[in-house]
Amino acid sequence: MPMPPFRADHVGSFLRPKALIDAREAFKAGSIDAAGLRAAEDEAIRGVVKFQEDLGLQSITDGEFRRTYFHTDFLLQLDGVEESGGTAVHFHQHGGKELSYAPPVMKITGKVEHARDIQRPDYEFLASCTTRTPKVTIPSPTMLHFRGGREAIDATAYPQLDDFYSDLAAAYRAEIASLADAGCRYLQLDDTNLAYLCDDTQRENARRRGMDPDELPRLYARIINDSIRDKPDDMIVCVHLCRGNFRSSWAAEGGYEPVAEVLFNELKVDGYFLEYDDPRSGDFAPLRHVPKGKTVVLGLVTTKLGELESKDDVKRRIDEAARQMPLDQIALSPQCGFSSTVHGNDIEVAQQAAKMQLVIDVATEVWGGIGG
Repeated sequence: MPMPPFRADHVGSFLRPKALIDAREAFKAGSIDAAGLRAAEDEAIRGVVKFQEDLGLQSITDGEFRRTYFHTDFLLQLDGVEESGGTAVHFHQHGGKELSYAPPVMKITGKVEHARDIQRPDYEFLASCTTRTPKVTIPSPTMLHFRGGREAIDATAYPQLDDFYSDLAAAYRAEIASLADAGCRYLQLDDTNLAYLCDDTQRENARRRGMDPDELPRLYARIINDSIRDKPDDMIVCVHLCRGNFRSSWAAEGGYEPVAEVLFNELKVDGYFLEYDDPRSGDFAPLRHVPKGKTVVLGLVTTKLGELESKDDVKRRIDEAARQMPLDQIALSPQCGFSSTVHGNDIEVAQQAAKMQLVIDVATEVWGGIGG
């Protein structure tokens, strides 16, 4: 049986259908209750599962249809975590435009604990809808550190940061154990921070928050490794690196070289979903650090623009990457999700489908199929 990540794969989120957006608004207005919203989400998820299966995909997600943001909906369910305003960021768009946006900032106000199953009910519903491989996407544990640093972590609860790192990893281990018990064997950690550490401006911002950007990759590898250390041997864990994905804009730029050696050799995951859709992600030289036994899923097809890439261009770039690492350790996907937040990227549903079909067609021609 093919194992994930698959030759043709995807990051996880898809554009929300209008009926689901309307249901969210109705819930906010008090017109429907939580059960009514859940029913609308269930119906939308059945639809996006069918969409993925009809394309021929082997990895199936719920489109992240139950979330507003890819990270906060999960993180706020951990005890000791609260949302506190946002940090203003200038997101960049193609054509030189900028979009001002303040992503939510998580603050640690007490001891971090896993008090309840977070994704298990959602996983169980997804698994009931498909006979293929259900994939669960959750935010990386590093999302509770980078944006706020020491100032966002209550000093009374955590006078020593090592105790925070330890509790955070323990909470993730409990969640992963819950998912494993439910049958999940394909897990993806979505991490913006390792990619942000490739950006000079973001590195300087980290210094201003009292952090050493040269040491952070090793710290983050340690936290992630501690979080996944007890996973079953047959659970595949991948990490997706993202430079920001909000309404077709991004927050960071820069190639992977500053984090590559740690990313590929100290981080004990099975695969990497890497953005490579345009020059802001740098060249393929950092892939020379990838050891045997790990898969890199090249995000060569952008989710930020509707224009469809040419099949020949995508194949050419795969050939370029294969000069740095073996072709049989490479796979293909879009560069990010189509809707990392409920707002979605500025792309049409038909264009989303065409992008996914392109990934499948290229993978079939390059590797002879889309399985692992």
